[in-house]
Amino acid sequence: MLMHRYAKKAAIVCFIGATLGWVNYASAGVVIGSTRVIYRESKDEVTVKLTNNNSSPVLVQSWIDKGEKNISPEKLTVPFILTPPINRMDPGKGQTLRISYIGTPALPTDKESVYWLNVLEVPAKQKGVQDKSRLNIAFRTRIKIFYRPEGLSGNANTAPKDLVWKIRDGTLQVMNPTPYNVTLGMIYYKDNGKNHEIEGDMVISGGTQTYKFKDTAKVSNLSKLSYTAINDYGAFVKYNANDH
Repeated sequence: MLMHRYAKKAAIVCFIGATLGWVNYASAGVVIGSTRVIYRESKDEVTVKLTNNNSSPVLVQSWIDKGEKNISPEKLTVPFILTPPINRMDPGKGQTLRISYIGTPALPTDKESVYWLNVLEVPAKQKGVQDKSRLNIAFRTRIKIFYRPEGLSGNANTAPKDLVWKIRDGTLQVMNPTPYNVTLGMIYYKDNGKNHEIEGDMVISGGTQTYKFKDTAKVSNLSKLSYTAINDYGAFVKYNANDH
């Protein structure tokens, strides 16, 4: 489903026995209480609620990165402190993560900055299970953290409407002139009675992206273009490209 792109999960193999006679598949059971974190400059800290929906305890490791999803946590430098970085969660129990901005390195004051919260869930080993062919899987979930300075112009929830769409050689170009980062959902184009769509991505403040539909030769009319974007509450809102 599309939502999985915005609260991304990755399965990580923790242990593989010498002979894979069978595999024990599982799904992530630690749930993050939101699809994004909005950190306003006026706040001393923000909190994120985790819940363990598994029937067994898990070990949870949490950290923040700036898009370097393949770098180990100890090698990352970010202007935030997250506590607790590691904790055990019993089945059916919750845990609150606390995120504090420490100001080093200092973030821009004229636009949003975006970071990622990582939550890695490692299942507990079952007592008495000695089967070396067992495969244990850890699940990592990543959601965006938006650090929002005070006094920014405009409004984050209307920023998607202010995106500037243009046609360049039959392809779509979108520019974000706002101080907010806009996460697109789907982009839709109607052409000769046919509906075309493509997945969007995050357009950072001041950034530009180019899109091309695979099943149509070119885009020629912006009045036939619409798109969805995610607001602060994690909801998808639909817009028309030439509404502004």
